[in-house]
This record gives sequence, structure tokens and C-alpha cells, in this order.
Amino acid sequence: MPKRTDVAALGERLLDAHVAFELARILDSTDFENTVVDEVDHFLAMADELTLADAISADPVKDVARKYAVQIPVEGAIPELVGEIARALYRHGTGGQYRLADVIDDRHFDELATAISEMGLTRRLVRQVLEGPATIETAVEVVTRAVDSLLDDPDDEPAPSDLAARVRERTVHGLRGAVRPARPVIDSVVERVTRSSATFVLRGNEQEAGELLLESVRDVWRNNRDASLGAFRDLVTEEDVDDIIVLVFEFWREFRSTPFVHMLLDDAVGYVFEKYGDTPLSELLGELGVFREDLIEEGLRFGPAGLAKLYEVGYLETVIRRRLAAFYSSEEFRAATNAE
Repeated sequence: MPKRTDVAALGERLLDAHVAFELARILDSTDFENTVVDEVDHFLAMADELTLADAISADPVKDVARKYAVQIPVEGAIPELVGEIARALYRHGTGGQYRLADVIDDRHFDELATAISEMGLTRRLVRQVLEGPATIETAVEVVTRAVDSLLDDPDDEPAPSDLAARVRERTVHGLRGAVRPARPVIDSVVERVTRSSATFVLRGNEQEAGELLLESVRDVWRNNRDASLGAFRDLVTEEDVDDIIVLVFEFWREFRSTPFVHMLLDDAVGYVFEKYGDTPLSELLGELGVFREDLIEEGLRFGPAGLAKLYEVGYLETVIRRRLAAFYSSEEFRAATNAE
């Protein structure tokens, strides 16, 4: 039976050999690729048998959702970084090199605008606007003011220059003077008639209003399709960008602490588990658009460069040695070698 000192020396030699073996396997491009492919295939084979509900329950996921959506503060570096990125994008010099039509072509814009105009939501919004009290009141006010302007004496009318003009002027003044005592009654009648007529007319022209809105959007597009993206900086200044970011963060800071947001998060996570709880993880990854080829591609994209840098600074070997050393100095190792 070997002695403890001999086993300790053996452990050190095995540890060195094990560390060298793992480093060589990780840093060799062919071995690393084979390792990635092998691990992905083993993971997917396991994922074929393991469902979402088997892997984790809904409650921890809800806790994570609440933590990152509600509890983590949106202070300090986060809004500052978002603001700096937004300002950098705003100041980006390439905006003048691209036209609006380079972002989306005519056909796709027309299809998008038509699809939006035909959505039930858009039609309901148009109906709400047309039937809304504010729209009716605006129509009543416009008509009432127009009638009043006809009944009032204009202050800046030129003096009549001929007999016929003077006769017409006296006739108009006479009619205005005759109806002036009845102005309250006339205004009341005009308001009632306009209000009922406006409601009828606006409701009956919902389709035309939708088509007019669509044509207006198309007209705006035709007038601006060749404008450079940089030209729109006249509409939005850098100060506006800062103000928008502040408003968004202030709104989110208050909104995310409401019971409504908590309810939405819990319901969303609950629905995912209700729909996909019995779905194998491999199938769920496919539903999310992540497949075997994607996992391998990303592993090979980020792995070699990152590991090479960690090895260059000496961290990779340190990590591997630290993770393996505990076993080679453990009671389990001594027991496996039958040491006294």
C-alpha cells in the first residue's frame, strides 16, 4: 500500500498531466471543434427526453422575470450608457448618405401602409375619433363660428363704389340688424342641427376617412422618399433625444412597480409553461429558431478566440488547475490509490 507522501507526489504529477491534457484539447482547433460538436449532440440527445416542466418549474422563472423587470434599479450606468449610445447614433455621419427609400422601398412601404390601414385596430381608432365628443364639438364650433361671421358686421369691408353695391350693402345690413335680436335662438338651432348632422355624416364616412388617411400617408411618403436620413435631424434635436430617454426611464421606473406589471409577468410566464411545459427542450429550441447548427456555429465563433486570450494571460491554465486540484488532494483520491 503506497504511503501518503508517495500518493501526494503522484497526485501532483497526475494533476500536471491532466491540466496539460485539457489545455491541449481546448486550444487545438480540431479537438475543440470535435468537443463542441460532441457536447452539442449530447445536450440535444438529453433535450429530446427532457421537457421544459421537467427541467424547471414556473415559479423560479417568475422570480427571475420579476427580478430583472422590476427589482434591478435602472439607475447610474444603464440610462447613462443608453443615452450615450443614442447620442452617438444621432451624431453618426452616415445618415446623409442614405435616403428614406434606401431603408424601405416603395412597394414594401405601400404594402405596410395598406396592411396597417386595413387592420381592425386602425378602423376602430378611426371610428373612435370620428364618433368622439371632441370631433363633434369641433364640427359644431366651426359651423357656429361660420354662421356668426355671416351675421356680424365686418369691420374691414371697403366702402361701396357704385349704386348697386350700396344697395346690396344696405340690404345685408338690414338683414343683419333684423336677425340680431334672434341670435341666441339661431345659434341654438345651428348647434342642434350641426351636432345631429355631424354625428350622422361622420359615422357614414368612416370608410372614406380611412382611405383619406391612407392616401395622406402615401402622399407624405412620396414627398419625402428621396430625403436623406440626416435631413430629419431638423425635426429631432440631440436635446430631444435626451428628453425622450429621460421620459422613457422615468415612466418605466414608475410603471414597472405597479401590480399590473407583476400580473402581466406572472401571466406571461404561466402561459409559456401552459403551452410548452410538456414540450421537449430540443423542440422548444426549434420553436425559438435555435437549431443544432446554430449552437455549433456560435460555439466555434466565440470559443477559440476567447480561450486563446485567456490562455495568453495565464487565466485558462489557472482555472483548469484550480478546478482539478481539489480532487488530486482529496481523501477520495487517496482512497482510490489505497494510500495509508
